[in-house]
Amino acid sequence: MKQIKVAVLGATGMVGQQYVSMLSRHPWFKLSCLTGKESVGKKYGEAVRGNPVNIPSSVVDMEVVPNEPKYVDADLVFSPLPTEAARESEPLFAQEGFPVVSDASAHRMEKDVPLIVPEINPEHIELIDFQKKNRKWDGYIVTTPNCTTIGLVMPLKPLHDAYVLKKVVVTTMQAVSGAGFPGVPSLSILGNVIPYIAGEEGKVEKETQKILGKFKDGVIEPACITIEASCTRVPTIDGHLESVYVETEKAVNVDDAKRVLAEFKGVPQDLRLPTAPEKPIIVMEEEDRPQPRLDIYAGSVPGMSAVVGRVRPAKDERALKFFVLSHNTIRGAAGIAILTAELLHVYGRIE
Repeated sequence: MKQIKVAVLGATGMVGQQYVSMLSRHPWFKLSCLTGKESVGKKYGEAVRGNPVNIPSSVVDMEVVPNEPKYVDADLVFSPLPTEAARESEPLFAQEGFPVVSDASAHRMEKDVPLIVPEINPEHIELIDFQKKNRKWDGYIVTTPNCTTIGLVMPLKPLHDAYVLKKVVVTTMQAVSGAGFPGVPSLSILGNVIPYIAGEEGKVEKETQKILGKFKDGVIEPACITIEASCTRVPTIDGHLESVYVETEKAVNVDDAKRVLAEFKGVPQDLRLPTAPEKPIIVMEEEDRPQPRLDIYAGSVPGMSAVVGRVRPAKDERALKFFVLSHNTIRGAAGIAILTAELLHVYGRIE
């Protein structure tokens, strides 16, 4: 198979480094370009020196170029840019004919932009055709959700299919790496929990409804599920842990719910895509699991499975409680974007 040339915009950031690390050993994609801002003209290894992700030897001497289409030689662009930079840059790349897979929040909620979790709503990719027609672009933008939303929707999808969700109440315990490098100031987070992350709760609520919504005639009708989110920052390094309570239309049996979660698979598993874990959801029986320190790399593709535990009944027979853990910079950022690109390629959306 001919390798597809890929670029990473904002490659010197913490999530950008995760992309570079994962793409450096990808069987389909070949890193051809890395962009930056203050680091333009520097070698990549020099630009990211001192940051926490190990840099592959194959890109250490690659020069960082400006974040503009004319400097980028690639068949596909990944964008982990900050929100404002993404809002400005990503449409320019799409106008110039680049397929853009973005984990930035800038365009997620636009009506003609797909918001994709490959196992959950691959049919939403068809929205690309309407986007290109509406905007008269040769390229397109596909987005992936907020890192917290991704961990949540993984178990919600099979539960919604089996029992029909009416209401979801979630409290998150989010790792400091979710704030980017260098993260939260140490004197603010060590020995502490911060019960507020700006903008996060609204993202989780609205994105979940869009992802679980139905696509018809060029429009996504959001799912009629009430989502109530409370988001906190905790002093863990990687891994977002979420406490979830769901109310359903049908009565829920705990053992059946565990089976529904454990047996869940999606299109990426059927297609055996390179970044797809064999089990997108791993159900743990231990009473004190999952834990970020122990379980964020569980599964056949480290960091790509959501780990569910403490599945237990609520007082109402039409309700269920559980915890879910996901790796926020792999499944929650670089990994899901790469998996989405793999799906786009198989679907003939990347030449």
